[in-house]
Amino acid sequence: MRKIHVSKIKETVKKLCLKANFELRKDILCALRAAEKKEKSPRARTILKEIIENAELAKKKRVAICQDTGVVSVFLEIGRDAALTGGNLEKAINSGVAEAYKEGYLRKSVVGDPFLRKNTGTNTPSVINIDVVEGSRVRIAVSPKGFGSENKSRIKMFNPTAPIKEIKKFIIDTAVEAGPSACPPLVLGVGIGGTFDKAAHLAKKALLRPINKPNPNKRIKILEKDILKEINASGMGPMGLGGKTTILGVNMLEYPTHIAGLPVAVNISCHATRSAEAVL
Repeated sequence: MRKIHVSKIKETVKKLCLKANFELRKDILCALRAAEKKEKSPRARTILKEIIENAELAKKKRVAICQDTGVVSVFLEIGRDAALTGGNLEKAINSGVAEAYKEGYLRKSVVGDPFLRKNTGTNTPSVINIDVVEGSRVRIAVSPKGFGSENKSRIKMFNPTAPIKEIKKFIIDTAVEAGPSACPPLVLGVGIGGTFDKAAHLAKKALLRPINKPNPNKRIKILEKDILKEINASGMGPMGLGGKTTILGVNMLEYPTHIAGLPVAVNISCHATRSAEAVL
């Protein structure tokens, strides 16, 4: 049994929160640069160039890529042969988030009660997701996600007889109807199957995957590619001002489901799709 002190998890969460907020993922940055070269619209090219420049300056100056530094989702894969010692895991994670947001001068956006709306002042609590896996390692991924795009996300419980074209239409319509409010070019996380809550979890988790790594399932891979092509054909473009680049990637995850159901969740993310991960 390998022992890991929760203080190490706290420090790792802190570092990952700072990295995710200051450094745009390489796969997203590469996709933005490739899109800039392909764009024919001068306005769209200018917007993409400014988005890229913003990301480069954020990394260089260690400031937030976007002012909406989001709610932090933390994903842990804990090996069954790893023993966490030294305290409460949830407290350690939230302490790491709070320290990062204070040290990095990141905006605190979390309110403690959804109705009373009083800010917690720490950007905590975070949303913690835990999976138990084989081995003795702990994989930690953080995803600080802003609500301009989060608010445009959707879930739908389809009948199991729903044709693929109906599901595709739901996903495409969700992205297009999000419009400029979600700060395109977008990245879509799509969860299919499971239960109502599982589909939403899959959609959020799908955003962690690099957009240049398609789903290994050939059928899903083709679906990702088709949806990407059709959304970009809408012409909405960067920031909704026209162009070829409305979306950068579509990441789908699937899971077994009930004979009577077919849940589909779409988690929309903006051009500042942020995440960082580490293995202990």
